[in-house]
Amino acid sequence: GGGPAWGAPAPEPQRPRRRGGLIAAVLVAALVAGGVGGAIGYWAADREDGSSGSTTVSASDTPRDFKREPGTVAAVAAKALPSVVTIEAQGGDGEGGTGTGFVYDREGHIVTNNHVVASAATSGKVTATFSNGKKYDAEVVGRAQGYDVAVIKLKNAPSNLVPLALGNSDQVAVGDSTIAIGAPFGLSNTVTTGIISAKNRPVSSSDGANSKASYMSALQTDASINPGNSGGPLLDARGAVIGINSAIQSAGSGGFGQSQAGSIGLGFAIPVNQAKNVAEQLIKTGKPVYPVIGATVAMDQKGQGAKISPQASGGSAAVVPGGPADKAGLKPGDVITKFGDTVVDSGPTLISEIWTHKPGDQVQLTYQRDGKEATVTVTLGERMGDS
Repeated sequence: GGGPAWGAPAPEPQRPRRRGGLIAAVLVAALVAGGVGGAIGYWAADREDGSSGSTTVSASDTPRDFKREPGTVAAVAAKALPSVVTIEAQGGDGEGGTGTGFVYDREGHIVTNNHVVASAATSGKVTATFSNGKKYDAEVVGRAQGYDVAVIKLKNAPSNLVPLALGNSDQVAVGDSTIAIGAPFGLSNTVTTGIISAKNRPVSSSDGANSKASYMSALQTDASINPGNSGGPLLDARGAVIGINSAIQSAGSGGFGQSQAGSIGLGFAIPVNQAKNVAEQLIKTGKPVYPVIGATVAMDQKGQGAKISPQASGGSAAVVPGGPADKAGLKPGDVITKFGDTVVDSGPTLISEIWTHKPGDQVQLTYQRDGKEATVTVTLGERMGDS
């Protein structure tokens, strides 16, 4: 899980008022129940057939005799853990940290978060340790800062790698079971469970290291996710990857990110359909490709749509001449309120939705100008690399 971005801080918990009478009543009830339980236990023991020895029943001495049926959390975890790695990234300047990744293919490619390996991307060392304790050196193949996705490749990768199966994040439903695997606070091979709490949650996050923010239309889960889980798989009940754990909202940070504060049950994962597209591009070219509309929108306004700025940074035009937005007739000052079927309430929401598409996709865009609403079709352009 980065530093503060947009999003409302978590509310302060309310301390319950003491109710002495209620506490006393509960205490009396507990004492009475204890007395009744003791009496029943004595009655049962007094009517044994007189045989000596223990009356307890022991479970099997061999845990292997206990069958864990396919589909249980234990069975899913046992199958997935050998394909999940703990990543240690150490930069040339001494900065580094611990994160998680998972086996993407048999060639040794590992998918993780960009912020997990960013410190060692240009100089430094990256290692990946499997659940059996075997450690491998790795190199960074490519990074997508905006998507917060990275691919590393094991050096001298073993021949028996088993990639995790990829699910379909578009078919995930709120309430579906989730299983997260990672190394929270360095505790490798940790498994936690929860459900999908929400879908298409617009999240803007950063790693708190003066880097640019990443944006995702995230899967929200209440599975416990903490720093160190970043880059690890979010699995469905079958054990298929449906997301990459990337960010948390924490009461300590007051926003979305990968700060050192712990989980409060608000975790966010990059949908695997998007992560797969990014990973394939990184493996192929080493650089990410972003779909764009060719317009700069304000990032500090929320609730009224995404407003196209009067001008971009450096004094350049906010609407790129000849770009997708320009061809669709958009102008500076227009407020984009819908992208496809999604209501847009801010700049980060718009970017999150744009980046779920591919360059060349045609999307209906609704905007307001001078109090009037209009809808146009925009053909998304592309931008190569992180600018």
